[in-house]
Amino acid sequence: MTESENDPLHEELQKLVGSHISRPTQAADEVNMAMIRQWTDAFSDRNPIYEDKEFAAATRHGHLIAPPAMLQTWTMARPKIENLKERGGLTIDIDMDSPLIVLDKAGYIGSLATNSEYEFIREQRLGDVLTSEAVLETVSPRKKTGLGLGYFVTWVTTYTDQNNEVVGRQRFTLFKFDPATMSL
Repeated sequence: MTESENDPLHEELQKLVGSHISRPTQAADEVNMAMIRQWTDAFSDRNPIYEDKEFAAATRHGHLIAPPAMLQTWTMARPKIENLKERGGLTIDIDMDSPLIVLDKAGYIGSLATNSEYEFIREQRLGDVLTSEAVLETVSPRKKTGLGLGYFVTWVTTYTDQNNEVVGRQRFTLFKFDPATMSL
């Protein structure tokens, strides 16, 4: 696509930069040992700071912590069966004016995750109740790829604790494409 090409959809999406991708999501459960154990078992992560109280007490943290990579896990929405059809089968609470819905309505229904970066501000502590809030950061001009025409959409999710203290951030990029344009 050329820089001089008129793209009303891109112009509309640019106006949404800074808007929410989804509603803020509070974790259903506090940071807890049962989920930490399941995570460390699943990933064979045997760092004793996650489960050994005596070891953790002697570290700079002074207490047990959750694995940093669990940050997103705490606020992942559980699928709800009721009204699934009316909600489009989504397992997160997407705003209907979200840039992702705008793209879907315009035919860009294909999704390919392309990048995810984390910034850990502080450790996740037992008892923390995290909330995530995702805001649109950028939308690329329309691109032509082997998957078809589409836009790279990047948002930043900020994770805060029960005291509204920032625990971390995730920058996530998704390629939203129109599968009908694959052969163009």
